[in-house]
Amino acid sequence: MSDKKYSKEECILILRKKYAELTEEGLSRYPQRSDFSDAVVVAIKAFLGPWPRALESAGIKAPRDDDRAQKNKEKRIRAKRAKTAALKQKKNPEDI
Repeated sequence: MSDKKYSKEECILILRKKYAELTEEGLSRYPQRSDFSDAVVVAIKAFLGPWPRALESAGIKAPRDDDRAQKNKEKRIRAKRAKTAALKQKKNPEDI
């Protein structure tokens, strides 16, 4: 097992190099975790986060839609309000 320490920049370069190799081979896919050793995958995820975010950080994959976070927040707020309203209705059914 290798005790090599990786930096954030090295992780990005490793991902870009693998993507270039895949493209040269005629494969039209992103690098996968299975393309790397466990130590490299751990380093990449430690510096760059979950695999899709790591590919975005390396410039391989287009960033996800930022609007998604706002939509999730709004969805949680609606759910919380509905739950609160249901609890109020359950407590005071005669007030309706």
